[in-house]
Amino acid sequence: MARPDGRLIVRTPLSWLAGRYALGAGSVRVAALGSVVASIAIIMTGGIVRVTGSGLGCTDWPMCTGETLAPTAEMGVHGAIEFGNRLLTGALCAVVGWVVITARLQEKPMPAVLRGGWAQFWIVVLNAVVGGVTVWMRLSPYIVAAHFLAATLLLTAAVYTWHAAYADGDDHADADGDSGAGADRACAPGPLARIRSLAAALVVVTALLVVVGTLATGSGPHAGDSSDVPRMPFDWTAVTVAHGVLAGAVLVLAGVLFSALPEDGFGAARRKTGVFLAVLLGQGLVGLVQSLTALPSLLVMLHLLGSALVWTGVLQVYFTVRRACSRPRGPLGDAPLPHARGAVTHA
Repeated sequence: MARPDGRLIVRTPLSWLAGRYALGAGSVRVAALGSVVASIAIIMTGGIVRVTGSGLGCTDWPMCTGETLAPTAEMGVHGAIEFGNRLLTGALCAVVGWVVITARLQEKPMPAVLRGGWAQFWIVVLNAVVGGVTVWMRLSPYIVAAHFLAATLLLTAAVYTWHAAYADGDDHADADGDSGAGADRACAPGPLARIRSLAAALVVVTALLVVVGTLATGSGPHAGDSSDVPRMPFDWTAVTVAHGVLAGAVLVLAGVLFSALPEDGFGAARRKTGVFLAVLLGQGLVGLVQSLTALPSLLVMLHLLGSALVWTGVLQVYFTVRRACSRPRGPLGDAPLPHARGAVTHA
């Protein structure tokens, strides 16, 4: 097929399908939610590998051993656990592929969802490579931390895609599905700018909390593993205290943001911030108990799940605030500012 200017149009399988089939917005939203669940699941299975001491259950990569793709019976349960975690990467690719397909087959284009889906695919590839390096480096705590952060990056892309699956269908969003520019315009004055800044600061400090958490994990006892696993040369108590201080800072920022969010136009953001506060408090309680009880494996897994839920929650808060800010509030789009608590409204 050729364009009017004579240039050839190369048809891909997805473009061919898009010309014949169309799916509703609900399909891509379900697929995007599935990718969030799968991203959290891959973090949790990685935690199972850690607490069971199965990180070297497969002694090589991409093969399980130098001669076999799958573990042998002699490798026992540790080989099965590590290999099972690797197999989940294939399942994750299938979920991400379904996100890309459903986004491409929409009657109304969803470019932000499509970008998010492809971003997830390449992050899955990155995480698989980092996982292989982890095996090659014999569980270096720095590479293990990078492996977890790569999984968190995948979760970030999945949450963005999930949010974009709704924002792309919003008539108030920008035509390309990214409401960032509109948010900058609508949130420029006074109280709204403060709300946007608080939400951004909340994400930054939470990201620091996650990173310092990997240092606490890497420098402390290796829960569930009695073997001689290398550790980071940091004082575990000092790092744990710093981790707790950052958690307190996140709690304060979230509380301030919740108080600053007006009910008019920001109801969803207030609800999500309230849920985030509850999850954060639960995560803090689990972290405190696990630190005082010699890191029992069950609490380590709960804390790992909590970290994934905290990161999902803070991203949901941020994206929801951006979306609310991007919506025009007046007939000309230069809306009057909402009556935020303690804010002065200007004409």
